[in-house]
Amino acid sequence: MQIYIRGNEDQLAAIRTKLSDDHVIEQFDEPGTLPDQSDTVVFDFLPGTQPQALAGYRGLKQIKLFINATRHSLAALVHEYTLRPSGFYGFAGDPTFVERPLLEVSTWHGSDLPAVELCAQLSVEATAVADRVGLVTPRIVAMIINEAYYTTMEGTASRTDIDTGMKLGTNYPMGPFEWATKWGLANIYHLLDALYHDTHDERYKVCPLLKQDWLQASD
Repeated sequence: MQIYIRGNEDQLAAIRTKLSDDHVIEQFDEPGTLPDQSDTVVFDFLPGTQPQALAGYRGLKQIKLFINATRHSLAALVHEYTLRPSGFYGFAGDPTFVERPLLEVSTWHGSDLPAVELCAQLSVEATAVADRVGLVTPRIVAMIINEAYYTTMEGTASRTDIDTGMKLGTNYPMGPFEWATKWGLANIYHLLDALYHDTHDERYKVCPLLKQDWLQASD
C-alpha cells in the first residue's frame, strides 16, 4: 500500500516504526495532492490543531483515512465537515501514544472495513475503542495528570514525589509530570477542555495550576 503522512518529522518517524518495509511512505501538505485510490492510506496527525483542513478530503472517495482523533469524535467531524463516513478512522496520534506497541483506533459506524483489520494489513498491531473524545488511554492519562496538578496545588505532595510514587506504586512507565512534559501541556490542556465540554464531568475541569504552566510555556 501507499502510505501518506501529514505531520511533522517526529510524527513521521513514530508511524514509520510501526509499518513494515513493504509500504511506500511519503509526507504531504494538502489533501488535494493525494491519489484517490483504494490502496492509498493516510495518517493525518494535524486535525487536533487544524480540523478545518479536513474539508480537503471531501472529494476523495477511495482512500483510507486515519486521523488523530484524540480531541474530536469521528461522528462530530463527519457532521461538521460533511465527510464521507466510509473508510474513515481515528487513532491516538498525540506524542507518547503513537509510540506505544498497541495503536488505539476508532471506527465510524459507516466504515467499510474494521480499523483493526486494516491496521493488520499494514502490519500495525491495533486495538479498537469507542468513538469518543479522548479515546481511552489519552482520556485516562489526561485525567491522572490533571489530578496530579490538583494534588500539587493543594500542597499535598511535590511533583517529584508524585512522579516517584506513581512509578513505584503503580509501575507506570512515567510519572504524571514526566508524562505531561513528553506529551505537551498544550495537548493536555486542549484535550481536557474538549472532554469537559463533551461530558460536563468535573473530573476533566482543567486545574488552574496546569493552565498556568501551559500559559507560561506558551509565552
